[in-house]
Amino acid sequence: MFFLEMWERFSYYGMSAILLYYLYDQTSDGGLGLDKPTSSALVSVYGALVFMSGILGGWLADRLLGMRRAVLLGGLLIMCGHLALAVPGGLPALLVSMLLIVVGTGLLKPNASSMVGELYTPADNRRDAGFSLFYMGINLGAFIAPYLVGTLGQQVDYHLGFGLAAVGMAAGLVVYVRGRVRLGQAGDVPTNPLRAGERRQVAMRAAVGVAVLAVVVVILGATGFLTVQVLINAVSVLAVLLPAAYTIMMLRSPRTDAVERSRLIAYIPLFIGAVCYWVVNEQSGSVLAQFADTRTDLEIFGFAVPSSWFQSLNPIATLVLAPTFAWLWIRLGDRQPTMPRKFATGLLLGGASFVLMAGPGLLGGVDALASPWWLVASYFVVICGSMCLSPVGLSATTKLAPRAFLAQMMSLWFLASAAAAGINAQLVQLYRAETEVGYFAGVGAAVMAAGVVMHLIAPWVQRRMGGVR
Repeated sequence: MFFLEMWERFSYYGMSAILLYYLYDQTSDGGLGLDKPTSSALVSVYGALVFMSGILGGWLADRLLGMRRAVLLGGLLIMCGHLALAVPGGLPALLVSMLLIVVGTGLLKPNASSMVGELYTPADNRRDAGFSLFYMGINLGAFIAPYLVGTLGQQVDYHLGFGLAAVGMAAGLVVYVRGRVRLGQAGDVPTNPLRAGERRQVAMRAAVGVAVLAVVVVILGATGFLTVQVLINAVSVLAVLLPAAYTIMMLRSPRTDAVERSRLIAYIPLFIGAVCYWVVNEQSGSVLAQFADTRTDLEIFGFAVPSSWFQSLNPIATLVLAPTFAWLWIRLGDRQPTMPRKFATGLLLGGASFVLMAGPGLLGGVDALASPWWLVASYFVVICGSMCLSPVGLSATTKLAPRAFLAQMMSLWFLASAAAAGINAQLVQLYRAETEVGYFAGVGAAVMAAGVVMHLIAPWVQRRMGGVR
């Protein structure tokens, strides 16, 4: 599972390292020539759709495919999505690629994480550390990708870079197919399979939904309302409403007992805290990527580096810090901070990383190139926060999930990133040179305030968790 996730993240972050630049680069240089605010918003929309698709992937795994087969199908779709961008096809090829990658990631990402949770018993205190090591696999792939895919895409040809991302996903599939026998029974069958009479009803509802969506798209297109900004706004609203509706559905389900319902209520503030944290972290591929490209001195120790290389700072910091935090949680054992306290600390650090990025504009102005060490410091701080929140959140999700919604609960966790990306689709359009200082300081301060609130309500959250630590 470590190596599957490593290669899947190599393909995803390889594409992400060059996607923004491909969108706003001039057509004469191989890009699509869009303006920077729209390009940043589209990157956020793409991220929101990727994470929202986890709902579909979790449902298919729980009710129809099982997690193991869902992961395999998702990997195949992701590989095909990258291959679609490897061929110069302009905007149509981009849309086809995004559709395939969105659906494929929805099938693979939440189910791979849920399968890791299935390898541990609920009482096993190694679970947080196990997820920290799994998280290292994610970041090892993300670390390698910008140097290979980013360099090839920016300095040779964007489409060759996208093609290399497809090769990475293919490598992950080979590892997964050859090693699945080691997983035992984890994810082998659906946890809540469809009954015979439900299949026809589900198929009819799906057909009606697709037909309604097609009609809406045709009407909007014919009336001239189907614009990029309409798409951005629609995804932003959906990204916020979907997790709320999904949580209500699980709370009201007859398959959720009283203890599980209490744990779901405790999960709500953790989820909101995760959204606040990811608002900062998910801007690495948009605002921070643009800062690296247009506001940063790219000559380091006399060597000119591609701006896409800065996308590796996040995984580098994670690879350095993850073993330390995994050791720390094991060392502390039952004395480690509670989950809400860890979340609160993560929020404070995440917000501080953005407040730090207001420094270059305050000290040197927004017209002068900033030292690359500002980005290095910001990524280090935000990943210290991530170590307190992201792997812990994965573990908390598997611990607090109702049994009937195991894979779908993991999909809900990834909807925190979707909601953050949907919010970012609106926020990132406010970023420009004249707003830089206020943008970084304001967003960072808001996230730090959320951390303070989480510290204050931590005892209440812990009481609702039904004995889970």
